[in-house]
Amino acid sequence: MAQTRKQRRRTKHRGNAAGIVETRGRTGRKAEPAEKDSGKQSLLRRRDRATQPPSWKAAINRASISALLLFFLMLVLLKQDAKAAFGLSTVALAIYIPIGYLTDSYLYKRRMSQDKR
Repeated sequence: MAQTRKQRRRTKHRGNAAGIVETRGRTGRKAEPAEKDSGKQSLLRRRDRATQPPSWKAAINRASISALLLFFLMLVLLKQDAKAAFGLSTVALAIYIPIGYLTDSYLYKRRMSQDKR
C-alpha cells in the first residue's frame, strides 16, 4: 500500500513571522584555523589603516573624487553649463583639500590620545 502521509522533516523550520531565518550557529564543516583568524586579521588591518597619520595625498585624492562627482551632478541634475560647473568644481576642490586634511589630522590626534589612555 502506498504511503499517504507526508514524511517528517529532519530539520526544524527556523523562520519567524517576518520570514527571516535565524540560524543557530555554524552548521556543516568545522572552521579551519586560517578562517578563525581572518576576523582578527581584518580588525588589525582596519586599525592599522585608521591609525596612519594624515597625508596631503589622501586629502587630494578624496577631494578630487568629491569635486568630480559635484561636476557631473551639476551637469546632469542641475543642467548647468560645463564652464560654470567646472568653475564651481574647481572652487570646491580648493576648499575640500584643506578641510579634508584638517579633518584627518583632528581624527588622528583624537585616536592617538585615546590609545594613550
